[in-house]
Amino acid sequence: MPTSAPWDSLWIDLSVATMNDADGYGAIADAAVGIKDGRIAFVGRRADLTDAPDALATQVHSGQGGWMTPGLIDCHTHLVHGSNRAREFEMRLNGASYEEIARAGGGILSTVTATRAASEDELLAATLPRLDSLLAEGVTTVEVKSGYGLDTETETRMLCVARRLAQVRPVEVRTTYLGAHALPPEFKTDPDGYIDRICTETLPAIAEAGLADAVDAFCEGIGFSVAQTRRVFEAAKRLGLPVKLHAEQLSNLGGARLVAEFGGLSADHIEHLDEDGVVAMAQAGTVAVLLPGAFYALRETRLPPIELLRRHGVAMALSTDNNPGTSPVTSLLLMLSMGCTFFRLTPAEALAGVTRHAATALGLADRGVIAPGKRADLAVWRIGHPAELAYAIGLNPCTAVVNGGVVRKPRVEAA
Repeated sequence: MPTSAPWDSLWIDLSVATMNDADGYGAIADAAVGIKDGRIAFVGRRADLTDAPDALATQVHSGQGGWMTPGLIDCHTHLVHGSNRAREFEMRLNGASYEEIARAGGGILSTVTATRAASEDELLAATLPRLDSLLAEGVTTVEVKSGYGLDTETETRMLCVARRLAQVRPVEVRTTYLGAHALPPEFKTDPDGYIDRICTETLPAIAEAGLADAVDAFCEGIGFSVAQTRRVFEAAKRLGLPVKLHAEQLSNLGGARLVAEFGGLSADHIEHLDEDGVVAMAQAGTVAVLLPGAFYALRETRLPPIELLRRHGVAMALSTDNNPGTSPVTSLLLMLSMGCTFFRLTPAEALAGVTRHAATALGLADRGVIAPGKRADLAVWRIGHPAELAYAIGLNPCTAVVNGGVVRKPRVEAA
């Protein structure tokens, strides 16, 4: 309780899922949450408040009998890109093969072409509707990757747009350089030459400009080899940037072990992960980021090794993987439902996956739980129990969002 100046705000008339409990929601019924200078100053039972609410805080907010959770965190997205791939989605459903779509100008290189042709302002305008959909559902932090430019100029432009998102919307943005996403057409027959350019030109330029918080790669048979990915990680290490990895999505190349070797933040997708990789991740504290939207869109059948991850104590995060080709998803709440239905997560595991564990996957220790001293990023929901967030499909019960102590409504007006 305040002993001098009052709290800036106090929330009452709600229950709180602190997400501090390793095995559940860390629930507090009839709770109170005090906020001071953008941080959580108090969380506990309302009955433990020694004074009347008006005497404790400058502003008092009612949760109207609902629930408060940490603000949601979308820890793996490709939000910034030009155009979309709806036409090739239609072609695929009409029987066209991947090769036929590629010959017709589709696939990732079609997104590269559109992104290279778009100005910074055009990319920003295209990205905002996708971001606004996430914000309406209680998202307060989002990760945004590059990877659709594949040259220094466009990758830099994408990351500049990602940084600008936090200037025009109430959201914290973490940026990731994903130059090793695919081969650009100019390096079609020279993948090692492209890795050379990443390591000696593009990544150093992006690091010097302060545009990346982490470095990612696509380690896969249709992406980059373990040896090539290692070179990117070594370059990132020299520049003091943490790493993460698209790993074991389509096959098992040992990418999870590689990212764990570098103390990586996360290994993402991981449907083909084996126990050796799980053990390596557990020892390194590397988070497993599960992406059910891509699993759904690609009609995959091989599940991530959830029981192995549980057995070895690997933290599991969930994310939208928003991208134009394989996961055009702009609902993190839907990922809670899919995480439970497809991957058999419990609702508590799913909610931890978009709060506490998603924060860890981004290297952020100041959010993801409701506890004194943590950043006051919070979401308020018109629900009777936190499991409803994973249970409902297509319903958005978010009534308020708090970003660094500042209250906003969940739906954001378009620019």
